[in-house]
Amino acid sequence: MPQKTLAGSVICTGVSLHAGTQVSMEFKPAPADTGIVFHVHAEDGEHLLALRPEAVSTTELATTISNGKVSVSTIEHVLSSLRALDIDNVEIHVVGCEVPLLDGSAKLIVEALDKAGIVEQEAPRRMMRVTREFSLEQNGKSIAVKPYDGFRVDYTIRFPHPVIGEQRFVLDISPETFRREIANARTFGFFREAEYLRSRGLARGCSLDNVIVIDDNGVMNEGGLRFPDEFVRHKILDFIGDMAMLGKPMLGEFTVSCSGHAHNNAFLRQLDQLEGALEAVDC
Repeated sequence: MPQKTLAGSVICTGVSLHAGTQVSMEFKPAPADTGIVFHVHAEDGEHLLALRPEAVSTTELATTISNGKVSVSTIEHVLSSLRALDIDNVEIHVVGCEVPLLDGSAKLIVEALDKAGIVEQEAPRRMMRVTREFSLEQNGKSIAVKPYDGFRVDYTIRFPHPVIGEQRFVLDISPETFRREIANARTFGFFREAEYLRSRGLARGCSLDNVIVIDDNGVMNEGGLRFPDEFVRHKILDFIGDMAMLGKPMLGEFTVSCSGHAHNNAFLRQLDQLEGALEAVDC
C-alpha cells in the first residue's frame, strides 16, 4: 500500500472552541515520509509540531499539543479525518492557537480534504502493528488492545442522562466506514456546565451550531440528532484522532469504555513505551 498526500491545498476557517475567535487552517501536500505536521504561525515565526504522544500538553475538552513555545488545540477531529482517510503526509498551517471547530464533527474537514484530492506517492506505507495485548484502567475508564489486521474500535459510553444512557458501537475503520458512520457525529456537552466553563475561559466558541447541547429536557438543537447513538460515534471520532498522536497509522483491535482525551493519551504513552508491544511494518 503506498503512502498518500493531498493533490492540492485547501483552507478551512471558522470559530475556535475555547477563545471563540475566527481562526484558519490550511492543508498542504507534503513529500513522502513527512508525516502529519502542524505549522503554527506565531509572532516570532513558524513553528513545526510533529505527532508524538509526549507532545500532548493538555486534554481539557480537547487535545492540545505544544513544543513549549507555541501550542495548537482542538486537533482531534483533524487528525481523525486524516488518519481515517489514509492520508499519511500533510502540512497543516494554523493561524491562531486553535483549529476551527466548524460544525463540531469531521464532516466539513472530510469535505475539504476530498475537495483537495488524495493522491498516492512512490513510497510504501509504514504502520505500527500491535503485537501483544495491553490494557489500562483508571478511575472507571479503560482501554484494551490486542493484535488485529486492521483498526477496529469497540466503544461503550455511560452517562447518567436519559438522552444518552449506555451506548455501544463497534466498527472497523476505513475511509468508507468513517465517512458513512463516524464523520458526521458532533461533539456534545451539557447546558448546566456552559457558564462554568466560560468563566474559566473555555468553550467560548460553543453554540448550537457546533455542539449538541443537552439540558434536563433533552437535546436543545433544532433538528435533534444525526444518529440515535451520535454520542458514542463521536467518542470513536475523538479516539481515532487521539491514537493518531502515535505519529503512524496503527493496526489493532481496541475495546474502550468511558474514556476521554486524558485517558486516551495516557494509554498511548504507555503502549508506545512498552517494549515489544508495537512493530513497524510496511503495508
